[in-house]
Amino acid sequence: MEKTSIEIQLKTLPTSPGVYQYYDKDDKILYVGKAKNLKKRVTSYFTKQHDSAKTAVLVKKIVNIKHIIVPTETDALLLENNLIKKYQPRYNILLKDDKTYPWICIKKERFPRIFSTRRLIKDGSEYFGPYTNTKTVSILLELIKGLYPIRTCNYDLSKEKIDHGKYKVCLEYHLGNCKGPCEDYQREQEYQDNIEAIRQIVKGNFKASLQRFKDQMMEHAEKMEFEDAQRIKEKINTLENYQSKSTVVNSKINNVDVFSIISDESYGYINFLQISHGAIIRSHTIEIKKKLDESDQELLELAIIEIRQRFQSLSREIYVPFLVNVGDAIKVTIPQIGDKKSIVDMSLRNAKYYRQERFKQIKIIDPDRHVKRLMNQIQKDLRLPVLPTHIECFDNSNIQGTNPVAACVVFKNGKPSKKDYRKFNIKTVEGPNDFASMEEVVYRRYKRLLDENQPLPQLIIVDGGKGQLSSGLKALEDLDLRGKITIIGIAKRLEEIYYPGDSIPLYLDKKSESLKVIQHLRNEAHRFGITFHRQKRSKAALNTELESIPGIGEKTIVELLQHFKSVKRIKEASKEQLIEIIGNARATKILNHYLNKKQS
Repeated sequence: MEKTSIEIQLKTLPTSPGVYQYYDKDDKILYVGKAKNLKKRVTSYFTKQHDSAKTAVLVKKIVNIKHIIVPTETDALLLENNLIKKYQPRYNILLKDDKTYPWICIKKERFPRIFSTRRLIKDGSEYFGPYTNTKTVSILLELIKGLYPIRTCNYDLSKEKIDHGKYKVCLEYHLGNCKGPCEDYQREQEYQDNIEAIRQIVKGNFKASLQRFKDQMMEHAEKMEFEDAQRIKEKINTLENYQSKSTVVNSKINNVDVFSIISDESYGYINFLQISHGAIIRSHTIEIKKKLDESDQELLELAIIEIRQRFQSLSREIYVPFLVNVGDAIKVTIPQIGDKKSIVDMSLRNAKYYRQERFKQIKIIDPDRHVKRLMNQIQKDLRLPVLPTHIECFDNSNIQGTNPVAACVVFKNGKPSKKDYRKFNIKTVEGPNDFASMEEVVYRRYKRLLDENQPLPQLIIVDGGKGQLSSGLKALEDLDLRGKITIIGIAKRLEEIYYPGDSIPLYLDKKSESLKVIQHLRNEAHRFGITFHRQKRSKAALNTELESIPGIGEKTIVELLQHFKSVKRIKEASKEQLIEIIGNARATKILNHYLNKKQS
């Protein structure tokens, strides 16, 4: 990606939570920070007056801004911590302690203990977290303790030692917090069942435990033990509002590269996440220009090799969204569920955001490329024979069956060309008939363009389903234009796109740029038509009664309205007032009209 000015980078930042990274002219990282809203936070650096001289110097040195999108603020906090430790940027506080955040450990042993720790020891034990709030850990451990009696001693509870009566139960047993496995008072299977239930709680699956808490709360309430019921209710609230883990960090995912891709007609955008010791330590996205309409698989395979070489990655496993062939030395995993799938999804989100930002930047700095890409995308999505640089859209407006009108809006290079918009009064159709009205205006529009030797559009869109489309098509046939211009209909309900002779509609992706352009056309035609319809209705309501008076023409009506401002005031005016404006003869005609109306 070529260097883009800071102003343009700021304009195209997303409003999502994430981590931002500042780089200098030598592409050296200066600073890493987290944000709830990336756009708002990063922009503040360049719009505020900084009290700190060091911050002012930092801002002057920033040449490039990179960012990583994450689902939550907690994820941003964890990711910021990992990146600062990895890169130790000059303007960040130096983090030397690898054990900043606590984990919950299920110890690998007979009758496992469960406790909080800041040390990850590779002895086969399970670690869950990390947690950004130590209070959350203590609440969770307290909940577990209150629900499942788990031992807290550090005895070696091997079968041989228990059988030889080496241990005696302690105070925790007498308090009911432990069932005494040290004296063989609890079967190992029962204890392991409890551990599995705890494992589900720590993973975030609270369903069974929540139900048990609710049962306990109801029991206390029935016994009028309201303080105990309230205590259980608070635990339920804590569980329901608790988010147990982060998608950013998972201790079981170690030394893995993650790749994903999103592409359009001309480019592929590949995101790379590097995971080391269960944490994301790098995110990088590249843009690859297509040469021969390469597939996503071909682009991703090429990018994986290039990126791994660039960053000298030695990871033996990669996570990708679909199967790729990158040699036998690398294990390829396509995650379907769980944390691994979440990380691939996160990578894909970063690729999508990068693509959106590039589109916005290109729209500003290279509008010709933006237009060409957009036209190519619409041509592909709508299966058009040529680029649709000139599109016209028709809409009928005949609210309550009165004053039927139609509108034609024109888009050139994907943008409204308002000077080319046209309004139509329906002339040949009696009453509300959308199909006949559509046929009339399409015929009149292109008959005139042909007569005046004006350029024709490449695409015509009619607002409506198969009926309106058939009417528009008939008008084109009458003008011998069928096959020379593509015509489609768009139905409002589900945004179905209909083609002549095909009863099965086309459905575009709801987020596709092509559909957004079509919707913009349709909405603009509807707005333009409704505005014209309202103007006509208002004029008709004002003028109908005056125009119905014999001998009173449009010029007289305009003179009266300019002076009296409303039909009501004209009706209430005296003969002298009317004579002063329009003379005796015409004033007499208006007065006689209203007099006769009163008598009747």
